[in-house]
Amino acid sequence: MAAHDVVVRGGSVVDGNGGPPVTADVALDGDRIVEVGRVSGTGRREIDAAGAVVAPGFVDIHTHYDGQATWESRLQPSSWHGVTTVVAGNCGVGFAPARPEHHDRLIELMEGVEDIPGVALHEGLAWNWESFDEFLSALEALPHDVDLATQVPHAALRVHTMGERAAAHEPATPDEIAAMASLARRGIEAGALGFSTSRTLNHRSIDGELTPSYDAGADELVAIASAVGETGRGVLQLVSDFPDPEAEFALLRRMAGASGRPLSFSLLQFPEDHSKHKLLLSLMESAAADGLTIRGQVAARPVGMLMGLANTLNPFMTNPVWRGHCDGLAPSEQAARMRDPQVREEVLAAQTREKDRSRLGGHMIHKYHLMYELGDPPDYEPPPSSALTERAARAGVEPAEIAYDVVAAGGMLYVTFANYAHGNLDDVHEMLVHPLTVPGLSDGGAHVGTICDGSFPTTLVQHWCRDRDGARLDLPFVVQRQARDTARAVGLLDRGVLAPGYRADLTVIDLDAMRLHAPEMHQDLPAGGRRLQQRVTGYRHTLVAGQETYVDGEPTDALPGRLLRGPRRAPA
Repeated sequence: MAAHDVVVRGGSVVDGNGGPPVTADVALDGDRIVEVGRVSGTGRREIDAAGAVVAPGFVDIHTHYDGQATWESRLQPSSWHGVTTVVAGNCGVGFAPARPEHHDRLIELMEGVEDIPGVALHEGLAWNWESFDEFLSALEALPHDVDLATQVPHAALRVHTMGERAAAHEPATPDEIAAMASLARRGIEAGALGFSTSRTLNHRSIDGELTPSYDAGADELVAIASAVGETGRGVLQLVSDFPDPEAEFALLRRMAGASGRPLSFSLLQFPEDHSKHKLLLSLMESAAADGLTIRGQVAARPVGMLMGLANTLNPFMTNPVWRGHCDGLAPSEQAARMRDPQVREEVLAAQTREKDRSRLGGHMIHKYHLMYELGDPPDYEPPPSSALTERAARAGVEPAEIAYDVVAAGGMLYVTFANYAHGNLDDVHEMLVHPLTVPGLSDGGAHVGTICDGSFPTTLVQHWCRDRDGARLDLPFVVQRQARDTARAVGLLDRGVLAPGYRADLTVIDLDAMRLHAPEMHQDLPAGGRRLQQRVTGYRHTLVAGQETYVDGEPTDALPGRLLRGPRRAPA
């Protein structure tokens, strides 16, 4: 008779605590790890991990599966990439609490901020909830391939409490602030992992309106943070442009101090100030010295947009001649029309360098000096010499001509608008290795027509540990950061480590064979909505709660993932 449910045999175990790999077995019973080392007992399921890395499942703390998780069990692309736990409800946007009369506004906000097709949200969301507790119950009713936690979104609180006054960015009254604080506290008590808000100009509804939380007053944010703190649990999450870094960071300090809770924010190399991230790192260090827990969430590669004929954006979408030829056609038909030499000549003659603005991406669609052709496999640290402007200069043509030929051939263009000011990821390396940061910002489940960054964990493993031409990261460090440290950052202390008593969440990785594939557009959202998906080769096995969910990238029948209501204690 088998001694254990599962035994993973002979792998190079990277346990999540930062130590060197050790050849060992890992035994699982139920949803817990029971033994790591030389396991003598057999398992009902034996997994041969010889020649592979065995790591704890990755914990992605910055996703937007708020809608997808209500209608779909598989939270892809994240679950393809060794991720076993995701945290949604980031950036202050979400779907609860929600009065019926506010449904359309919340959908329009999510469509604009996170580029999730409104038609898919209208079709997919059941809206069988109003309170945040009821929303959690709706998430709980559907099993998933990963564990899921979520947060109370500020925009939904404002709209629920203030109605149209929230969209008009009017200041909240003291009574409204008290009501929002009460709702946030009740959400945490019901099982939300935290509270999130947004203060960036980049977050707008589909109609171009700034997110309702953009200019919320400091008194409002501090009151909500204090209410979260009264529960004795929960985290705070924020995204900001930091227009005045010291003043904005002072607000973060007030929120963290009033609540006594950990706070994290999106830490980027900003395009308008290439050294602002250094100042923010310094301010984080000062906060830590004063006993405040403030972390930066760091992206593993450039923050950029993908453009193509099937995508939300392409460089010719505002060109009237292109629209005359291609509006109303399917992407494949557009490509065929564009390959007509006369159409090419007409469209390029009409293409200008003026700052045309679209609802998503603005004038970024013509920033050819930040634009690269995305190949297969994709290169997320492309040399500056491959930017479209440089290629055009060498060929003696206009950059728009190269962009035209790429999209007409069905390819995608990659626009690197943050984290890539110097044409490399050296500044990202500085942020990733800082002791007060964690990996984040994958936005899994969002930006489905322009971004596909749910593969950030794979980039950390493949690019940063194996392939990068430059300073690399050690695999034990990456696993610790993407598993244990991210889990601890949001209060999930029962996972992210391969040791007895911890959750039986793990992934078996063939590091030599790992290969990230180019993103592809699929039309598999509700109502035929489109989304970018990105596959990977190299994850041999992924297990959640001791059950195998993926084998060589293909799903099994197991859906052991559950909603996490609140934080989790560390094993005794």
